[in-house]
Amino acid sequence: MLPRQLRYLLAVLEHRNFTRAADALHISQPALSQQIKQLEDRLGAKLLDRSGRFIVATDAGSVYAEYARAANHDLEAGRRAIHDVENLARGELRVGFTPTFMAYLVGPLISAFNFSYPSIVISVHEMTLDDLEVAISTDELDLGIAFSTVRSSDIKCEVIFNEQLKLVISDQHALSTSKHDVSVTDLSNISLAILSRDFATRSQIDEHFRAHHITPRVALETNSLSAIVEIIRLSELATILPSDVGLQQAGLTSLELTPKIPERSIALLSRRGAYERHAATAFRKIAREVVTIRNEQNGISLNRFKRNSLYKSPDERL
Repeated sequence: MLPRQLRYLLAVLEHRNFTRAADALHISQPALSQQIKQLEDRLGAKLLDRSGRFIVATDAGSVYAEYARAANHDLEAGRRAIHDVENLARGELRVGFTPTFMAYLVGPLISAFNFSYPSIVISVHEMTLDDLEVAISTDELDLGIAFSTVRSSDIKCEVIFNEQLKLVISDQHALSTSKHDVSVTDLSNISLAILSRDFATRSQIDEHFRAHHITPRVALETNSLSAIVEIIRLSELATILPSDVGLQQAGLTSLELTPKIPERSIALLSRRGAYERHAATAFRKIAREVVTIRNEQNGISLNRFKRNSLYKSPDERL
């Protein structure tokens, strides 16, 4: 049976008359009678008693009408749910980040999105680029944020900004008051705490060292970005991380390296040709806005973001 046939049956039972029900439904009386007859034939049971002055339900019709009302309510609830999802009054979003971005990008992005769409449930995952590509390809994630150097042709990349690696130190480090760039040749005399070799960031750092024939003084390696940040904050060790980490993390500062390590392109990743949820489209828009502010402010600072229009109510933005 069709949803409209359920509505037609319930209208006839409500008005107890085919003509009045047809008027309420804005269809002709013969068309209504035909639809009810088709429903009865499909079910193999008489639903309406037409013998009296008013139309009433048969025993079978009374039982079926209860289910028809419940089904009609569910269909209407489904229609409202679609409307809510389209208007982002409900829904979910699954986003993956490669590890480096958990240190400085996930905070501003997720907080800005949650401020604008508080009813959307967000699931955030940290994973390698390879795992991120697989998760997006198999529809386990809606979006990812990672380097644009993807391998799979199933993944679409939208480059949103370029990232610069710099020397990151604590505010108490001997170099923190320096007004000059740090030459990469000086890194042979500076004790470093750096990410382990399973990070793409480490691969880029090592390649830069090799290109300039530098043997850095590595005092510590770890696969934990949060550990690196804490160690640098509390020690005389230095590290090489995105410049935004030095800007956003309290107690840290960043210094330019010369020659500079080549910039990396950061991209929004999605499955090529796939349907995109409304929440994912909204997140994509928020990401572009966050990056625009980042570029204007020469870095991502959460305190600065909270003074921006992304953290104002819709009325305040007008």
